[in-house]
Order: sequence, then C-alpha cells, then structure tokens
Amino acid sequence: MLRQIKPRNARSKRALDKRAPKAVENPKTALFLRGSSCSQIAQDALSDLYQLRIPLAKKFTKKNEIHPFDDASSLEFFSEKNDASLLVFGSTSKKRPHAITLVRTFAYKVLDMLELYLDPESFRTLSQFKNKKCAVGLKPLLLFAGTPFESPVPNEYTLAKSFFTDFFKGEPADKVDVEGLQYIVSISARDSVDGEEAKPKIHLRVYLIKTKRSGQKLPRVEVEEMGPRMDFRVGRVKEADESVMKEALKKAKTNQERPKKNIETDIMGDKMGRIHLGKQDLKELQTRKMKGLKRSRDVLDSEDDEEMLDDAVSDEESVKKPRK
Repeated sequence: MLRQIKPRNARSKRALDKRAPKAVENPKTALFLRGSSCSQIAQDALSDLYQLRIPLAKKFTKKNEIHPFDDASSLEFFSEKNDASLLVFGSTSKKRPHAITLVRTFAYKVLDMLELYLDPESFRTLSQFKNKKCAVGLKPLLLFAGTPFESPVPNEYTLAKSFFTDFFKGEPADKVDVEGLQYIVSISARDSVDGEEAKPKIHLRVYLIKTKRSGQKLPRVEVEEMGPRMDFRVGRVKEADESVMKEALKKAKTNQERPKKNIETDIMGDKMGRIHLGKQDLKELQTRKMKGLKRSRDVLDSEDDEEMLDDAVSDEESVKKPRK
C-alpha cells in the first residue's frame, strides 16, 4: 500500500493539494543540478538554459555526487522535494566531457533520460552576444528542422524533440499576443550520411524577433541571434517503459459531452445523420405477389406440363380453322 501523508495544518494541506494529480496539470518546473565534477563550460550552459526557463526553474549550485544512469534515486529525491518533473544535470568526466543530462519524471520516478555532450569550440554564452534580450517569462516559438526529428521509429532525436518541447513549453495560453512573440528557438539536425559512424549533431540557436516597417499592412520580420549557441552530440539514452509511458499519457475523464458520431451539419445548418445497417437477407425480402415470381413456377409436375401443351395445341388448331 502507498504511504499516505496526513497534513498537520492548513499550510501543509495546501502544499499536498498542490502536488496532487489534477485533470489539468500545472506548468512543469525545471530543476538544474551539477555533479561533483562539472566544467565551467557546462556550468555556463546550465546558467543560460536556466535564464531561458525563468520563472519556472530552480537552480542549485552545490556539488552533488550523482550518477544518473547508475543510480537515479538522488534525482528522484530532488524531484519530489522540489516538485519538479524536469531535471537538467551537468557533469564532466574524461570519458564524457561537458555532459548535460535531460531527465523527465512521472510520479517522482525517472521516466526517461537523454545525455548530450556540449561542443566547447562552438559554444557561445548568452552574455557574449551584445544585443537586446527578450523579456523574462515569455514563451518562445519552437522550430525543429531536419528529418531525424520526424523519424517514424522512436530514436534519440525524437526523444530530444520531446524533451525540448516540454522544456520550452511554459504555461498554457488560450490566446496569443503578437507583442509576446519576441524570440524563437531553432533546433536543427542534418540528415545522416550512409557509411558515417558519427551521429549528426543537434544545433540549438536562439534568435530575437524584430518587426520593422515595410510600407504595407504586415510588418517586415527580421531575426537576430540572441544566444546561447550550443551544439550537442548525442550520448546515452534511457527510454521510458511502455506501461509507465502509457500511464503518463493517460488523460483524466472530464464532464464534457462527447461528440455524437455519424451526425454532421451541412452548409444550410441542417443535421445529417448516417445510419449503419447490418447484413440483410434478401431471401426474406417482401416483393409484389405475382404469379411469375412464385417459387412453384420454376418446379412443375410432368402432368401439368402435358396439360399445358395440349391446351396450347388445341388453341393453335382453332386459330388455323377458317370461319364459315
């Protein structure tokens, strides 16, 4: 049986209600952690990703002896204590330099993980771009370019697309204000070449959207790189279990009325219904009662045949006799 925590006061009760499952989930919080050995490049990358995620983000600066793919219990502990379903972990080792691990949890248990290796030569921080930055807390436009992200078979790139979509999703919005579309996040990967052992890199770019006068009703849109600039190599992957993923994607039942099937509305506003009938037995179909359609017509006795022939012969002879 699952352990149930009874709240001691009203404050703890509100905290438990906030963490309880909901029909419409609240926005995901991202937690940023660093390992016991983390290079300055990886720390700068974590800081820049943290700046893009504010205010739905928490960042810890202390060192943590965590090895995600060997033992994920520490990550599950931090996830439960901070009510964070997204974790970004930075670490560095001789075998895996400048590694950034993206972790998703379900019910405070690790769902799936993806390890990315940052390229230090092409990496540029947010502060190295001397231009205007976007406002804090805005949702970006997301662009995924490249056939690896559209693969019908799940792989590292489709998992990366799912991770970055959750990471930059932010709070749900019913309406979109054009003034709030201030920057775009472009994530691209080239096609794989036959015979090439190395997998294509994932390129992350962030551009600032600028609108200028064009002399027409619609403005002219230009983009300017805002930073950060990151290139990743794909590392280790831990895929989610099918049963757990099915449970995580399950939607809560709502009181909304289900749409009625086979009912459509035409242009004039009239309802058109479609009725599906079962297989019909044409042998029992009711037809007009005609002598020609009787079943006994096809099967006649021999005596009836002879009588009909005699009647036909007599009729012909009477017709051929001339009148007096």
